[in-house]
Amino acid sequence: MARLRWDKLLNGKRIRSSESLYTKKHRNEFDKDYERIIYSSSLRRLQDKAQVFPLQTNDFTRTRLTHSLEVASLGRSIAWEVAVWLMEDKKVLRDFWQAKQLASLVEVTCLVHDLGNPAFGHYGEDVIRNWFENWFESDSYKEREKEFNDRGYASLTNQQKNDFKFFEGNAQAIRILSKLQFLNDEHGANFTYGSLATLMKYPWSSEHELAKKKKKFGYFNSEKKLFEILQSEVGIGPHRHPATYLLEAADDISYLTADIEDGVKKKSVPWEEIYTGIISDFLKANYHDEYKRLEKYRKKSVENKVPNKELVDVQNFKVTAQNILINAVVQSFKVNYDLIMEGDFSGDLLENSKAKELKEILTNISIKYCYKNTEVLTLELVGDRVITDLLSLFVDAVLSIGEKPRAKLREEKIFHLISANFKHVQTLKDGIPYYEIGKLPLYDRLLLVTDFISGMTDSYAVNLHQQLLGVKLP
Repeated sequence: MARLRWDKLLNGKRIRSSESLYTKKHRNEFDKDYERIIYSSSLRRLQDKAQVFPLQTNDFTRTRLTHSLEVASLGRSIAWEVAVWLMEDKKVLRDFWQAKQLASLVEVTCLVHDLGNPAFGHYGEDVIRNWFENWFESDSYKEREKEFNDRGYASLTNQQKNDFKFFEGNAQAIRILSKLQFLNDEHGANFTYGSLATLMKYPWSSEHELAKKKKKFGYFNSEKKLFEILQSEVGIGPHRHPATYLLEAADDISYLTADIEDGVKKKSVPWEEIYTGIISDFLKANYHDEYKRLEKYRKKSVENKVPNKELVDVQNFKVTAQNILINAVVQSFKVNYDLIMEGDFSGDLLENSKAKELKEILTNISIKYCYKNTEVLTLELVGDRVITDLLSLFVDAVLSIGEKPRAKLREEKIFHLISANFKHVQTLKDGIPYYEIGKLPLYDRLLLVTDFISGMTDSYAVNLHQQLLGVKLP
């Protein structure tokens, strides 16, 4: 393929041309994306979606929202380092304005990178995948498929089935930003092409071989036309946007350090034991100046008799580790720049950096002490039951409704619980209602269910589950 070009990669065009109500010379199109989404309900819902520990009542442990804000901050810092290098050393960015565009692009995509994640973290994605994997093999699905065939609707294609069997939060984020965050029409938040292309971390469909191998893909069949537009307009073809690597690195750096800090707060991570063992040995051998600085801070916290000493110590380590990882990522981007711009780079920046060993150490700590924590596992199992039951109820209801659903039958009552915005968006074509909701094909009906359920917060999903099962009154 032709080498990627920054003048196309920093594409500020939108599906629907849009004019701001006011113009400020310091705002680029990616800044406007940020300002569009920061006030949205989709972003606010992340406040009650788990990062690691679901359904927390304390105000310290991170949610998807606080995680996303931290990723945006890290991403902006990394992008500025890269942008200045691209401007001053590589001479491929024209000026400071283009450098700011790259920083703004990475910041906003970091902010919204988890927008499509369902309740109960990544485990929620697994629950949705498993439910559809089993359902598509069931007699219930075969009966439903025949009903729709008899009414003149086509069966689901393999790609349409795989959209659900490999359900992917990243693809759902694209769907939210380009359709579901409803304002005036079917284009949702109407994000820029550059932002949408950067967010598409896996630029292939759910029927691609890589989707089956990695259970990761970039867009649903419903957004296939959008993907083709992005390929052409942004010039990425079948490859990742270079800024995607910066987004991914910022995400990795954030959770690798913050999940451990949350684990110390939850007393699931024995920090003193871990630090005086594997971490201090690693730092002494590889980053001696950083080790001495941390030892000075640790000694000072003892002398000052600070409360929550372990928490203070792990926070100082977090800052140190993030600096090491950021520097390694920036250097990795520079070393691999030509491969990235040719579309030939594989893997991620951290994995191909000098900080690879630190990444592995932090990952192993989180797996052992955070992700396998009894509270996390128990609440994830609660989430399994909640999402499984809700999928069973809503899929059955949505597939049962007729052309003009009222609210008499049980299925109709359940159907009417779905957000009116989601139902409205499904009926639009060229900005006006085109379908009657009861005439939606099978694929669109299933999307309606996953749009609704994946958008639920942890607490909302639990409360609705209890209400529908009669455990709790509304």
